[in-house]
Amino acid sequence: MVSATDWLAIGYRYLDRLVNENNLGRLMELADLAAGAGSSANNAFELQKHLQRSKPMQLCEKRLASDPASSALIAARHITPPYAVEALRAMPRGRLGHTFATVLGAINYDLDFYPKPDFYNYLASDADYISYRIFATHDLHHILTGFSLDTFGELGVLSVSVAQASIPSFAFLDLFALMLTWFHTDAPISEASDPLMQARNVVQVYRTISQGLEMGLEAKPLFLVLWEERMEQDLDDLRHELGIEPVRDGLWSWYSNPTIAAALAV
Repeated sequence: MVSATDWLAIGYRYLDRLVNENNLGRLMELADLAAGAGSSANNAFELQKHLQRSKPMQLCEKRLASDPASSALIAARHITPPYAVEALRAMPRGRLGHTFATVLGAINYDLDFYPKPDFYNYLASDADYISYRIFATHDLHHILTGFSLDTFGELGVLSVSVAQASIPSFAFLDLFALMLTWFHTDAPISEASDPLMQARNVVQVYRTISQGLEMGLEAKPLFLVLWEERMEQDLDDLRHELGIEPVRDGLWSWYSNPTIAAALAV
């Protein structure tokens, strides 16, 4: 039987191999990008770019390639067309397109704010295409899942993609956010005096990540859905088809945003 002391020695030997100047420098570079992702989406784009040739990205490619439909979509290099904001907003209330354009418009988000093919090497490799498509469709995942488009809901929707495809930058952001929150949490969640404090507690961050992971595992694959062909579909019907039960309350849900609620009610 291996004693606790033996396990500790094994752990230190592993860390000794892992922690070297090159690895630490790379980790700090990734951590710096992750730390700024909350204030600039460009950091998240760059973080994924930095992980394009990593072992986690190889796992992501392997998972997606195991599904014939996803593999075919990657091989075809299907490009997401620009989102026609006014046409989407003009669709009947309750349709995916109307909700998508109205929600993002209410909070002054640009529907087409995502890296174009040239950012990822003109989609030369499968990894390049996967990264492009993940960000081109990411905001639609917010609409489907109900997770808010801010720091509270972002971890939930990132976790959906982690569960379904092991997207390395999203997994890193989840882990980094959990670690930072753990260092900054100075009271148990039961002592948090208001919803904002509760949402920033490490327990709630863990819950949001876990909720997103569970949602992703239970849902049908989202990567291969051609969203431009689904914009006129009723959002609730689409959720039912894809096996998604959205988050409808709490600070981590866009349903709780009064500005969005007012816009959708018009």
